[in-house]
Amino acid sequence: MKLSEIKSPVSSLPGVGPAASALFSKLNIFTVADILSFYPRDYEDRRKHIPILDFEKAKVHTAATVTAHEWFGYGKMRTLKLIISDGTASAALICFNRAFLEKSLPVGCIIVVTGTFTVKYGQIQSTAFDVTKLAESGALSDFENMPLPNSGIVPVYPLTEGLTQKQVRKTVAAAISQYDRGIETELPAHIIEKRELLPKTQAIKFIHQPETPQELQKARQTLIYEELFNFQSTIALRAYRHKGAVPDARLDEPEQTPSFQNVQNTAQKPDADETAHFVKTLSPSQKQLYDRLTFMLTPDQRAVILQMNADIDRGYVERNELLTKGNGARKTPFTMQRLLQGDVGSGKTLVAFFACLRVKDWSGQCAVMAPTEILARQHAENAARLLEPLGIRTAFLTGNVKASGRTQLLKALKAGEIDIVIGTHALFSKQVVYKDLQLAVIDEQHRFGVIQRQSIIDKGRHTEEQPSVSFEPHLLMMSATPIPQTLALTAFGDLDISTIRTMPAGRKPIKTYLVKQGNEQNAYEAVRRELKAGRQAYFVYPAIDSENITQELKSAEEAFENLSKNVFPEYRCALLHSKIPEEEQLRALQEFRAGKVQILAATTVIEVGVDVPNATCIVIEQADRFGLAQLHQLRGRTGRGAEQSFCFLIYSSKITETGIERMKVMRQNTNGFAIAQYDLKLRGPGEITGTAQAGNLTLGIADIVRDHDILVQARTDAFDYIRTKVAP
Repeated sequence: MKLSEIKSPVSSLPGVGPAASALFSKLNIFTVADILSFYPRDYEDRRKHIPILDFEKAKVHTAATVTAHEWFGYGKMRTLKLIISDGTASAALICFNRAFLEKSLPVGCIIVVTGTFTVKYGQIQSTAFDVTKLAESGALSDFENMPLPNSGIVPVYPLTEGLTQKQVRKTVAAAISQYDRGIETELPAHIIEKRELLPKTQAIKFIHQPETPQELQKARQTLIYEELFNFQSTIALRAYRHKGAVPDARLDEPEQTPSFQNVQNTAQKPDADETAHFVKTLSPSQKQLYDRLTFMLTPDQRAVILQMNADIDRGYVERNELLTKGNGARKTPFTMQRLLQGDVGSGKTLVAFFACLRVKDWSGQCAVMAPTEILARQHAENAARLLEPLGIRTAFLTGNVKASGRTQLLKALKAGEIDIVIGTHALFSKQVVYKDLQLAVIDEQHRFGVIQRQSIIDKGRHTEEQPSVSFEPHLLMMSATPIPQTLALTAFGDLDISTIRTMPAGRKPIKTYLVKQGNEQNAYEAVRRELKAGRQAYFVYPAIDSENITQELKSAEEAFENLSKNVFPEYRCALLHSKIPEEEQLRALQEFRAGKVQILAATTVIEVGVDVPNATCIVIEQADRFGLAQLHQLRGRTGRGAEQSFCFLIYSSKITETGIERMKVMRQNTNGFAIAQYDLKLRGPGEITGTAQAGNLTLGIADIVRDHDILVQARTDAFDYIRTKVAP
C-alpha cells in the first residue's frame, strides 16, 4: 500500500502509550504514516570515537565512567551533576530536569555519552547530551575494542517538551520493522530508472537509519524528488482543467527589470502601426478608456492587455461552443488563470480595469477584491473616476457599508445592475449573490488564502442549460511583491504569469539612505528641506502604541506626539493606524492627499493603497525590524510623482547580521525583482508565499531554493507524465 494509506494509529506501535501518543499529537503525528514521514531535521555522525579531551574540535562521543554524583541549587531548582571520566579528561553532565539519572546511572557504571561540551565555571561540562549505560561496573579498557551503542549516523528529530530523541528513534524503528516491506513505490518505474532513485521502502529506511552518507544522500534525493513530482503533477492537472492542455514545463527566467536610469525611456511613444494594431484589438469600452487616458500605456501594459483579451475571448468562444454543441470532449470551457506581477507603481490596476471592461463587453460582471479597506477604497475611487464616465456601473462593498445602503447594493448586484464591484472579503460573504460573475480580480494575492480565493470563484461557478457543462469565472491575481522564478515555478505553475517590468515615464529613482539610530536628526533635516519646498512625508513605525510591547519597539502614537510638538511643530501632522476608527482614518488620508496635512505618522497600514504623488519622503523607524518585501512596499509610497523622492531607513544599534543584509539590499536596489530574490534567500519560500495562508507550499523534506535542480527535473517529468495520462 501507499505510505499515506497506513492509517494505523501511532499508539499501535510498541512502547507508545497514551502519554506518548499525546506528545506525538503535538507534532501532528497520529498514524504510522505520520511517524514514517516525520523526517529528521539533522544527523549526527557518531562513527568516530571523540574523547572528552577533544571537545573543542568536535562533538564528544566516548565511553566514560561515572565517578561521582554532585548537586547544586536548592528546592525545586536542585540539579544533579554527574562527574565522568573517559581517561583523557574529566567533565560534568548537568542534568536539568533529569534527577532520575541518579538511580539509573550510579557511581562506577560505564556509559556512552554524546554531547557538546564547553568550559564553564572552570570545568568542562555539557547540558545537552545523550547518555546510554553500558555496564553497572567495570574498567573502560574492557570496552576499547567493542563498537559503542548509538554509533553510526544518528538522526536528530524535531521535538516537543516531554519527548526525547530516544523515544522518537525507538518509535520510528518499530514502525520501519513492522511496515516498511509493504510500502508501495509511487513513482512510475521508468522515472525511478531514469533518475536513478530508490524504491520507496529503501528510501524510508535510509532516511531514518542510514549506515553510510551515500545511503542518506540517495534517500534524500528520492524523497525530495517524489515530493516535488507529486506537487508538480497536481499543478499540471490543475492547468489541464483550466486550459484543456498541459502547458510546456519550462518557465524562462524573467528578464531584468530596467534600471531606473532607463525608466524615463521605457514608455516612449510606440510607432503608428503598433498603436493602430493595439487599438484595433480593444473592445468598445476598452477603446473609450484608452481614449480618455492622459498618458501612454507602457509596452508591458499593452502586452498584458493583449494577453488577457485573448484569454477572455477564448473562454467565451469555448463557452458558446459548449452551450451550442454540448457534446465536446471538454465539459469545462477555458478560463483565464493569470498571475500579474509588477513592481510598486507599475500600473497593474489600470491593466485590471481593461480586463474588467473586456468582460463587461461580453455582458459579464466583475469583482475586484483587495485585502484592506484602504486599498479597496482607492481602487473604487479610481474606478469611479476612470470608468463611470464611460457608463460603467461600479460599486464599493466592504463589511463597513451601512445596512441601508448594503441592502440596495446587494439587490442591484443580484439583478445585474452593477458591472464592477470592488471591495474586501465581503465580496464572497454568504449574502452576496451575483447575476453572472465572470471575472474575479484579486489584488495583493499573497494576502489571501486558497480558501478565500476559492470562495470568490465559487460565487461565479454555475451550470447553465447543459447539465454536463459547468462554468467558472476568469481569475486574475495581482502581486506588487515580485515573485522569484523558482517560487513561481513551484507555487503558481498552473497559472499564466504576466510581468509588467517597464515603469511609467518620468519616474525618478528613489534615493535610499541608511541612518543609525541616534542620528535621526540628519534624516529629519532632510525631510524639513522637502517640506519647505511644499512636499509631504511619511513616518512609519513598527508598533501602534507602547502597551503590550515586549520588545523595544517605537510606537506611532508616541512618535506622532514627538513629531507634531517637538520636531515639526510648524507643520500639520496626522496619525494613522488600524485602531483608529474608520471614518477618522479616511479623513486623515483625504487631508493628506489634499495637502492639508504635511506629515503622516503611521504603522504599516499605509503599505498598500496610499498614492500621494506629492509625498517625496518616507522615514522608516527601526527598519531592521521589517522584511525586505515590506520595506520595498513602504518605500514605494514615494516616487509616484515627477519630483525626486527619498527614503530614510533608521536601523537599531543592536542590528542583527540578517538585518544588516536587508539594509544593504535596500540601499543598493530599487529593482523589486532583485529584492524579491534576496528575500527568498534570506527568509525562505514559506514566509514569502505564506504556507499558512495559502497551502501553496505544503512541502516537507524539499526546499525549493536548495533543491532547485531537482525541482526542474521533477516538473519536466511530471508534466510529461500527466500529458500522456490526459491525452485523448
